[in-house]
Amino acid sequence: MILPMGNRELELGGEHLGHLRESKDIEGDMPALRARLDEDGYLLLRGLHDVESVKAARRVVLADLDAREQIDRSHPRDEGIIAESGGGAFLGGRKAVTHTDEFLSVVEAPSLMTFFTDLFDGESLAYDYKWLRAVPTGASTGAHYDVVYMGRGSLDLVTLWTPLGDVSYDMGPLAVLEGSQTFAEVRDTYGKMDVDRDHVTGSFSDDPLALIEQYGGRWLTTEFETGDALIFRMFTMHGSLANTTPRFRLSADTRYQRADQPVDERWMGDEPVAHYAWTKGETVTMDEARRRWGV
Repeated sequence: MILPMGNRELELGGEHLGHLRESKDIEGDMPALRARLDEDGYLLLRGLHDVESVKAARRVVLADLDAREQIDRSHPRDEGIIAESGGGAFLGGRKAVTHTDEFLSVVEAPSLMTFFTDLFDGESLAYDYKWLRAVPTGASTGAHYDVVYMGRGSLDLVTLWTPLGDVSYDMGPLAVLEGSQTFAEVRDTYGKMDVDRDHVTGSFSDDPLALIEQYGGRWLTTEFETGDALIFRMFTMHGSLANTTPRFRLSADTRYQRADQPVDERWMGDEPVAHYAWTKGETVTMDEARRRWGV
């Protein structure tokens, strides 16, 4: 199977694109899960979320998109078929959706918060700001570290990527670059960047093969079923395959850490300030920044 990612096409099962390792074999074993998160930079957890809760949250998101004429009404709403005028949407900070009971019942479910408290071996908290995306046909996400967007607090912060519905290979699932958390040159340069402070475009590269050729590893992905989730650290390079279907790929990114560690205040409170300077004024391109860093 040939799958598009960035400006390339990669063969699934070939030398550049493989499969994420599942963690079903160590489910419930927190020391083993912590060790695997350190080793791989991610945890693929099947069935982490309650399926019916995810379906309810999906209905809320689709209703919001439908109200803004993003959904093709000649098809059942739940199919998420994109209207001709639909261009996709970033719904991060849209509290009318992300702070509904249905959405919070997924990303702040008591069982989920208990899971993170056990994983961190200490009381956990979730960032108040919730990232939510409706990814349209043809769109994908460039390779990046999350730390450049939210690195002012604990570096033990983790991202939870939750697909709101089944995500097949052709819908553009998330992909992780194998071993990328160990790329010292990238961590010591790009990984110390702050998009609001440095005004640099965020994605490290739109060329997935260039990263492999320079630093090694393979891109790893999988198909997701409703209820599945992927957890990864701030220095795990990730992006997504392209959505080649006529359907929105709906997914949420939420962040968790120990409650006794410092937090990035941009993402906390009733009205988080979020990115306040990133795209304002002159912006440095990533190509220029990488030349300066020598990476």
